[in-house]
Amino acid sequence: MAGHSKWANIRHRKGAQDAKKGKLFTRIIREISISAKIGGPHLNSNPRLRKAVIDAKSSNMPNQNIERAIKKGAGLLPGMQYEEIFYEGYGPGGVAILLNVITDNKNRSVAEIRHLFSKFGGKLGGNGSVSWIFKKKGIILVNKELNDEEFIYEISIQNGVDDISQDENNFIIICKVENLGNIEKSFLASNIKIISSEIDLIPKVIQKVKFNQLDKLNNLLESLSAHDDISNVYSNQRLL
Repeated sequence: MAGHSKWANIRHRKGAQDAKKGKLFTRIIREISISAKIGGPHLNSNPRLRKAVIDAKSSNMPNQNIERAIKKGAGLLPGMQYEEIFYEGYGPGGVAILLNVITDNKNRSVAEIRHLFSKFGGKLGGNGSVSWIFKKKGIILVNKELNDEEFIYEISIQNGVDDISQDENNFIIICKVENLGNIEKSFLASNIKIISSEIDLIPKVIQKVKFNQLDKLNNLLESLSAHDDISNVYSNQRLL
């Protein structure tokens, strides 16, 4: 089992760019809508939608906004329809970049994304160019202060998790997608407090990045993360 978290440095989530509530709500509504479109409007049978609704409520989004986004995504109400696309490319130093895009205008999105890659020394690739590097995994976050470390490791090993690592605040449990539900149930049955549980993408191959290439790479990743249509940015970089 790993003693520290590489995943925390690989996944580029939304951060300061979402400081404005309106922008944050727009992204959450897109995620709710596409989740309902793909997996249906019922939270019990749609874990992605359930996670999106939890995120919406934690951001104090009104219930009527949540319900309307679910109905629109499921086709129960008229309104703007989103589609989910993955774009692939390379950043400075040969770093693989995979983008999860939710958009109502695919042509606009790809043109703007291609421009950002070009501006910061990267290149947008074709389908399959880097997606093979990433593998779907179940990710469970557990608060370190509220749970005993030895007990977490014991329960995790008993349930056949793939890896346990840590960041400053959390234990990060990585498992096979098909085992996620059973492991989550085992944690809850053992009174282990779970912060989040979701399916995510983990790189199978890590690309080392030279220090003199880091600024360009970070500028590219930050610009992609700030783009309204990009839901998540994944990369496989590690500082040399």
